[in-house]
Amino acid sequence: MPVPPAGTALAGGTNGPRALRPLLDTVLDALTTGAEDRAGPLPPGGPETVARTVRDACHPLLPGHGSGPHAALRTLVHTLAAGAADPADPHCAAHLHCPPLALATAADLAAAALNPSMDSWDQAPAASALEALTSRALAALVYPQATDPDALVTTGGTESNQLALLLAREAAATDGTATDPHRPARPLRIVCGANAHHSIHRSAWLLGLPEPLTLPTPDGLLTPDTVHSCLANLAGRTGPVLLVATAGTTDSGAIDPLPALADLAERHGARFHVDAAYGGALLFSDTHRAALDGLARAHTVALDLHKLGWQPVAAGLLAVPGPATLTPLAHQADYLNADDDTEAGLPDLLSRSLRTTRRPDILKIAVTLKALGRHGLGELVDRTLAAAQTLADLIEAHPRYELHSRPTLSTVLFRPTGADHTTLAAIRRTLLTDGQAVLGRATTPTGLWLKATLLNPHTQPGDLTTLLKLVEGHTPR
Repeated sequence: MPVPPAGTALAGGTNGPRALRPLLDTVLDALTTGAEDRAGPLPPGGPETVARTVRDACHPLLPGHGSGPHAALRTLVHTLAAGAADPADPHCAAHLHCPPLALATAADLAAAALNPSMDSWDQAPAASALEALTSRALAALVYPQATDPDALVTTGGTESNQLALLLAREAAATDGTATDPHRPARPLRIVCGANAHHSIHRSAWLLGLPEPLTLPTPDGLLTPDTVHSCLANLAGRTGPVLLVATAGTTDSGAIDPLPALADLAERHGARFHVDAAYGGALLFSDTHRAALDGLARAHTVALDLHKLGWQPVAAGLLAVPGPATLTPLAHQADYLNADDDTEAGLPDLLSRSLRTTRRPDILKIAVTLKALGRHGLGELVDRTLAAAQTLADLIEAHPRYELHSRPTLSTVLFRPTGADHTTLAAIRRTLLTDGQAVLGRATTPTGLWLKATLLNPHTQPGDLTTLLKLVEGHTPR
């Protein structure tokens, strides 16, 4: 078979790597020159300037005759890199937006080239076996005492939380104790803190559940007394209850008191879900894993390795203590998981997700786990959390800054002393527009704070000192 030209060559098969190699050289060169042209964490100029640059570089985006594969790659990859918010830059620290490991990114290329579709075994024979092995190994970290823990691969914390609410709703619907034959079953009632991720509320809406009962968290955490009062008040007055805790809030990285909340859920007969999308990676760390004591008592746990796991998006999981928890997801489509095929031994992949077509996101995760091991990943976690403590030290020692609180994970809230809401918002936007730093914002009962979310394990103290100087340089005297 003749080899097609580079623009129409396929990535798979025995000729695919040969077609990819020169294209990848072009991509890597364009990534390099784009980063050099940006020369910082963010392109300067703001949204209009960036949009104009992209528009000018792309025009015409659909020409009558194409420019050729290398020219198109060079132009668009360079433009994207030059206009990127680069989480590898230590001054890009606004969000839970990690710099992916080169190792994981290389593995993701193989996944894209082979393009297994994770909705039937005959589209992904090896990938489905790898997903089963890897997801169960990660679930065993969450549930070390469970006989057969399992996990579903998701797009991240939002999908994991939605799945958790769905499983709780379906478990309640099939639980004989949750229904009364003389009246309609009451819907699942969700109890969460004001610190919970917004996806809890959105998922309740998508699933047709009542608006979650949101408890105050004035110190950023659910307090056992508040939860006890709520659950006691609901007893006998409502149907089944799902208590949601957070292990790593997006505002401050706070971890709810999991053992006490697990006790309360058990005492009041509530189901228990923990959103550990941010903090779950502490399971890799011998130093910090004790902060997640009580996690194994949850019915479901959301994890997310494109945060403190350094994976390219997407890399989420929902862990459960046993496969029976996942039974409500069973779904049959004859062309993907016919009954006789399943009975003959072909794995049923369709019942392992709400999605049909899925990328083999497990490959990059598996490569990372095998290459670094638990201790290697734990060391990256430890270094990242240590950098957050260093930043907190620098802020506490600085006469013109105030620190919100010592960091629990890798998020640090701070602000120039005496700065009001308007000033803080202006400082953040000016740094963005100038392309000098990417900082987030968090509103607490004590007002607005600048938020630095450190996810680069190679950040140095000098990088943090410079970040504070940049903020100070834009603070009115």
